[in-house]
Amino acid sequence: MKVSTHQEFDVTVTAVASVGSKVAIEGGGIGFIDQVKHPSWWDVNVAPPQIGDRLHVVVLDPDREPPRLSALQKDVDIARRLTGRDAAARDTQDGTSPGDRR
Repeated sequence: MKVSTHQEFDVTVTAVASVGSKVAIEGGGIGFIDQVKHPSWWDVNVAPPQIGDRLHVVVLDPDREPPRLSALQKDVDIARRLTGRDAAARDTQDGTSPGDRR
């Protein structure tokens, strides 16, 4: 499976090492999450990755083998902002932007 920068996926952790985690990408393919791109590196209240964990990730570097991913919400938010996908999250239930409501 070919992945692109800023693409989002759900993944399952398949192996854990001191440097990061190998994951299976939903829909096929594998990826790697460096230890500093997992929330447990930054928050003592988050458990370290374990085999079988499900995560939502964003692609940081599709040219590496395996592709480098991030499970940090700040990286997902940056990717959404850069691709314009964050605009959809600001829309209301009826499909109008907050500025369009009167």
